[in-house]
Amino acid sequence: MSTLLYRLGRWSATHAWRVLALWLVALVGVSTLAGTLGRPLTSRVSIPDASFQRVFEQLGREIPDAAGGFGTVVLSTESGAFTAEQRRAVQQAFASWLDVPHVTRVVDPFEAQQQIDSSAGDLATARRQLDDARTQLTDGQAQLDTARGQLDFGRSALDQLLATNPDDPSIPGLRRQLADGERQLADGERQLAAAEKQLARGRRHYAAGLAQYQAGVTVQAATDGTRTVSADGRYAVAQVQFDDNAQSIPPEDRAEIPARGDAILAEAGVAAYYSVEITQDTAIVGPGEIIGLTVALLVLVLMLGSLVAAGLPLLVALLGVGVGIGGAMAFTAVTDLNTMTPSLGLMLGLAVGIDYALFIVNRHRANLLHDMPLVESVARATATAGSAVVFAGATVVIALAALVLSGLPILAEMGLVAAGTVAMAVLVAITVSPAVLRLMNTRVASRRAWRAAGFATPGRAETRAVVNDDREEEHGGWYVRLATRRPWLTVLGVAALLGVVAIPVAQVQLGLPDGGSEPSGSSAHAAYTAIAEEFGPGMNGPVVAVATLPAVDGTRTEADVLAAQALVAGRLAGVEGVRSVLPFGVSADRSTLAFQVVPTTGPADPATAATVDRIAFAAQSLQRHDGLEVGLTGQTVANLEISDRLGAALPPYLAVVVGLSLVILMLVFRSVVVPLVATGGFLLSVGAAFGATVAVHQWGWLGGVLGVHQPGPLLSFMPILLIGILFGLAMDYQMFLVSGMHEARAHGEDARTAVRSGFVHGAKVVTAAAVIMTSVFLGFAFSHLAMVRPIGFGLAVGVLVDAVLVRMTLTPAVMHLLGDRACWLPRWLDRLLPDLDVEGVRLTERLRAGHLGDGWAPRSASWRPPRPLSAPGPGVGEDQPGKSAMPNAAGSPTAPGSPHEPVVTGG
Repeated sequence: MSTLLYRLGRWSATHAWRVLALWLVALVGVSTLAGTLGRPLTSRVSIPDASFQRVFEQLGREIPDAAGGFGTVVLSTESGAFTAEQRRAVQQAFASWLDVPHVTRVVDPFEAQQQIDSSAGDLATARRQLDDARTQLTDGQAQLDTARGQLDFGRSALDQLLATNPDDPSIPGLRRQLADGERQLADGERQLAAAEKQLARGRRHYAAGLAQYQAGVTVQAATDGTRTVSADGRYAVAQVQFDDNAQSIPPEDRAEIPARGDAILAEAGVAAYYSVEITQDTAIVGPGEIIGLTVALLVLVLMLGSLVAAGLPLLVALLGVGVGIGGAMAFTAVTDLNTMTPSLGLMLGLAVGIDYALFIVNRHRANLLHDMPLVESVARATATAGSAVVFAGATVVIALAALVLSGLPILAEMGLVAAGTVAMAVLVAITVSPAVLRLMNTRVASRRAWRAAGFATPGRAETRAVVNDDREEEHGGWYVRLATRRPWLTVLGVAALLGVVAIPVAQVQLGLPDGGSEPSGSSAHAAYTAIAEEFGPGMNGPVVAVATLPAVDGTRTEADVLAAQALVAGRLAGVEGVRSVLPFGVSADRSTLAFQVVPTTGPADPATAATVDRIAFAAQSLQRHDGLEVGLTGQTVANLEISDRLGAALPPYLAVVVGLSLVILMLVFRSVVVPLVATGGFLLSVGAAFGATVAVHQWGWLGGVLGVHQPGPLLSFMPILLIGILFGLAMDYQMFLVSGMHEARAHGEDARTAVRSGFVHGAKVVTAAAVIMTSVFLGFAFSHLAMVRPIGFGLAVGVLVDAVLVRMTLTPAVMHLLGDRACWLPRWLDRLLPDLDVEGVRLTERLRAGHLGDGWAPRSASWRPPRPLSAPGPGVGEDQPGKSAMPNAAGSPTAPGSPHEPVVTGG
C-alpha cells in the first residue's frame, strides 16, 4: 500500500495542474448532472415491507381521496371569534391555495365543524321521527284491535239471541243485520289483514330506522371531542391536501402556501401557523454548519501557523464533499433521497476530509522542515500519512456500507451515500493534497516555523544553520506522564466517568421528529403547540385505521356501511387512551372504511405507544369476532414501527461492527491485545455519546445552551448511525496515535517508554483533528434540520470523548500496564494474517534499493526524518549511520540542487 501511495503522491505532485483539472472536471460534471437530472429531496420515511406501509398503500388504492398527504394550517384571531370579514379572507386564502401546484383540496374548518355540530341535531330529528312512527304504529294497532273486538261482539250477541229465543220476531231483522255484519266483518277482516301487513312493514321500517339511529348515536359518541374550531372560536385548523405525500412535494411549491396565505390573512387580522409538513426546509447547509467550518479553520490556522496551509485541508474537504454530494443528488434521478442523507454525507465528508488532509499536510510540513526536497517530501508524506488515511477511511467506509445489513432501505441509502462521500474524501486527500502541496511550495510552513527549523530563508538548504536534526516536535509529555503514573487509577477513573455518563442510555426513547422538535418561535412549532393546547395533543399525531369489511352477496347499503362504522368506531373509541374516532372515508364499493383515531396524548409521549398497542389489540378482536380486517397506519404508527425495526437491527449490526473492528485492527497492528483494548474503548465512547445525547435531547439538560428547546425522543436512526460512524472515527485516532507507540518500540525503546514517546509525537495532530471534527459536528448539532441535530451532537460528544479520554488517556494507561504483552500475537495467527504493509517497511526497502527511480540522500549521516504517524518499523527513507545514500537512476546520490530534484525556493 505504501509503495503504491508513494508513486501516486509523486505522480500527483509532478502533474499537479493535471490532477486539479481532472477533479475540477469531475466536480463540474456531477454538479451539472445534479442540477439537470436531480429531483427534490424528500423527508418521507418508508419501509416497503412494513405493515404501516402496506396499509397506507391499501388506503391509496381503495380511497384515493384520503391517501394524499396533508399539511396543517392553524388560524387564530384576537377578536374573540372569527368575524364575517375574517371568514371571507380565510375563504379567499383557501381559494388561492387551490391554485398551488400539487394541492388538491383544502378542508374548510368552519364547514367541518358545522357538519360535526349538525350531526347531533340530525340525530335528535331522527329520534323524534322514530318516536312519531312508533306512536302511529301503536295507534294503528289499537284501531285494528277495536274493530276486531266490535265484530266479535256482534257475532256473539246474535248467537246468544238465537240460543235463548229462537222465535223472537226481531230475529229476521237481526239475521239481515248479521248478514250485513258478516259482509262487513268479511270486509273488515280483509282490511284488518291488509292493515296488519302494513303494520308489519311499519315495524320493520321502524326497526331499521332505530338501528340506524343507534348506529348514528354510536358514531356520534365516538366522534365527540373532535373539533376543527376551538370551543371559544379563536382558533381553527385547516388542512391542505396534496396529490402525494407532503414530504415529496417540492419545497418551492409548499412555500407558496404561506407566501399566498400571509398576504391575504394578515390584512384581515388573522394569524396563520403552518405545520412542519409545509414549512420543512430541505437545504443541506445552514448557519450552524458554517459556524462549525469557521471554528475548524481557526484550529487549522493555530495548528499549522499559516492561513495558506490551513486553507488546504478545507479545500480538500470541500472538493471531496462537492463531488460526493453532487453524485448523490444526481442519483435522485432514479430514486428518492431523504433530506437527512446529503446532510449526513456532508457532515462526515467535511470532518474526515479536513482531518485526512491535515495528517498529510502535517507530515509533509515536518519533512520539509527537516531538509527534505519538496517532491520527495510530498511523495513520502502521501506514502506514510496517506497509508494511515487510506486505512482509516476504509474503516469508516466499511462501517457505513455495513448499514446495508440492517435490511432497511433508508439506512442502506444513508450508509452508502455517506460511505461514498468518505471514499471520495480519501481519494481527494491522497491526490489533490500532493498536487496542491507541490504548488504551495514552501508556503505550507510559516516563516516563523522555517526560522525555528534553522533556515534563514524558507526552503533554502544552503541558508540552514547547524541544528540538531534529531530533535522532534513533542507535545503533551506532561499529560501522558500523568496518565501513566498511576495507570490503574487512570483506567478505573476513565471507565467510571464514562460509565456515569452512559447511565441515561437505560431510559432512551426513540422516534421521528415532528413539529414539537422544531425551534421555539418557528411557525411549525407554533402550529404544533396551538393544536396541542386548543384541540388536544393527540391531534398532532392521529392514527389512521383502515377496515376491510367481509364479502357479501349483492350490494352493501348505506345502512350496512353505517352499522360497520358504528361497530369499528365504538370498539376503538372504548380503548383506553383514545379521545375520539372519526370516520372520514369509504371506498367506491363500500368494502373499505377509513377512520381517524385521535389519542389523548401527543405523538412523542411514551403513553401513545401503549395506546397504539391497545388499538392494535382491539383491531385483532374485530377480526376474530366480527370478521373485519383492521390495519393501522399514519405517522405515529410509522414512527413506532420504524423504531421497533431499528431496535431489532441494532444488536446484529453492533456485533458486525465490533467483529470488524477486531479483525481490521489485528491486521494492522498484528496484535491480539491492542484490538481488544481499542474495541473496548470504542464501546465506552458509544455509551457516553448515547448517554449525553439522551440527557440533552430527551431530558432537556443544558437545552437552553445547546439549542434544544423542545426535548423529546431521539431519532430512531441515531443509534445505528452513531455506532457505524463512531467506529470508523475511533479507529482513525487509534491508528494515528497507537502506531507511533509501536514505532518507538520498534526503534528499540522499552514498551513503557515507547508509550510515552509515541504519544508526544502524535498528540498535537490528533488533538487538532479531534477539535476540528468536534467543531464540524457541533455545527450540525445546531442544524436547521431537526433530524440532524441529535446526530451531530452525539458525534461531537463521541469524537471528543474517544479522542481525549479513550485514545489519549485510557489507551496509554492500558498499554503502559500491559507492557510487552500488548504486542502479543500467536505464531500460528501471525502466519495466517496477510501483511498489508501499512507501515511502509517494503517501501523503505525499495527506496534503499533504488527500485523506485530517483532517491534522495540527506546531507549528513546524522540526519533523521520526523517520526511517521503510521505503523512500526524504521521511518520511511531513514538512513542509519554508516549507510550510504540511496542512489538515483543515474547511480549517484541526489542532493538538494541536483537536476533530478527541484530546489525548494523561498517565498
